[in-house]
Amino acid sequence: MLLALFVIGLIAFVYFKFFFVFGEGVKTGHLNYAVKKGNVFKTYEGKLIQEGYRSKVAGTIQSYEFEFSVKSKRIYEILSANSGKSFDLHYKEYHGAVPWRGNTKYIVDSIISMRNE
Repeated sequence: MLLALFVIGLIAFVYFKFFFVFGEGVKTGHLNYAVKKGNVFKTYEGKLIQEGYRSKVAGTIQSYEFEFSVKSKRIYEILSANSGKSFDLHYKEYHGAVPWRGNTKYIVDSIISMRNE
């Protein structure tokens, strides 16, 4: 009985940590890069630079950066061919990353729009 409860608890933890969609939304900004990388699992990764500034430490200025993983090769190819352009990207947020899905907990699953700004 105790073992069954432990197994059920472990399954629930893994599901909520790695597979439950915690949030989703849209981020807008200029694409800094899109790359394919990884030692064992080759995943698609990217970075979006958003307008505006924030400060993690008092007295410093830092731009908003959104690092993400890309769900499909088709989306990655569009992003990598258009680096520097402005994008609206739809993403899903998970509580944790799994190696075959990407290096981040943010997974871009579609491109809403692209502009030449």
